[in-house]
Amino acid sequence: MKGYLILEDGTKFEGNIFGKKRNSVGEVVFNTGMTGYQETLTDPSYYGQIVILTYPLVGNYGITLEDNQSEKPKVRGFIVREASANYSNWRGRESIDEYLYKNDIVGLEGIDTRALTKMIRENGTMTGKIVAYDDGVDVMEEIKSFDNSDAVHQVTPKFNYDLMPITPKVAVVDYGIKRNILSALVNRNVHVRVFSCLNTAEEILDFNPDGIFLSNGPGDPAFLKAEIETVKSLIGKKPIFGICLGHQLLAHALGGTTKKMKYGHRGCNHPVKDLAKDRVFITSQNHGYEVVEESLDKNVLEITHLNMNDNTVEGMKHLSLPIFSVQFHPEASPGPSDSDYLFDEFLNMIKKENKHVNI
Repeated sequence: MKGYLILEDGTKFEGNIFGKKRNSVGEVVFNTGMTGYQETLTDPSYYGQIVILTYPLVGNYGITLEDNQSEKPKVRGFIVREASANYSNWRGRESIDEYLYKNDIVGLEGIDTRALTKMIRENGTMTGKIVAYDDGVDVMEEIKSFDNSDAVHQVTPKFNYDLMPITPKVAVVDYGIKRNILSALVNRNVHVRVFSCLNTAEEILDFNPDGIFLSNGPGDPAFLKAEIETVKSLIGKKPIFGICLGHQLLAHALGGTTKKMKYGHRGCNHPVKDLAKDRVFITSQNHGYEVVEESLDKNVLEITHLNMNDNTVEGMKHLSLPIFSVQFHPEASPGPSDSDYLFDEFLNMIKKENKHVNI
């Protein structure tokens, strides 16, 4: 059946609906990865967004039981050039059409995703609506009123929980974490306790962790005033490692600022230079905001990583405290594991600060 994507500037793309026949409004963004559509669908950082995949054929290896990065898809909609009706994969269990239908997610295929992506690159990220049927709602008014500022609170866990009860102990603050981040820590024999972002610094420190990890997540970090204050209260108490949203929250907590990017970084092929190693790594990324380099106090923080495409800040470390962070995803899923070494650097930092820890 026919369906449409309508953007906030009035541009209309016609295609065919797959997955669930429903209307959906969200921030329209694009991802440049050639694989990893299931991980993208289930990444909590995409909460509230309609995701375009630039690779032209999607769904050819189906949906597996093992590759979800959260319990279910977090996107508002999914746009592809062609959704494969058939899949070939010994691990595959269902088609992408069946998976989206089961999870109440609308898909749109058959549109010129190349033209749509170029439009977003030139004009910046826009809000849009996938229209599967006439619901009698004023489309432009609905698009104009879309608000995703509460995204983090929609994806943080309702209850804290533990993984691998041994030492060292790491408190993970979950702003919308991907499962493979937890796997990266657990596979290194770390006792992980996952905290909701609604927990206070005192509640986190009562766990007496050897280190604190600040996770990825969706949305604008500047809206998260309470979470920034919590991070401020954690600084200087324990070693801290932040990624993605965690990196941005650290920047705010240390006096810096962030700003919205024109169209963000989303995909598993972004080159980033580790300045200390004088080496470029290919990284997985998913963010629409960046740390403003000029806002960082160079007497407190050192820039450690830069994006090779646009020179934006991709990593920083504190000059006197055991704190560092990166904008990209070292755990990948999807993407390369080039920067997986950062988890080892975090554990080495914990060991240096906690002599009792055996790693």
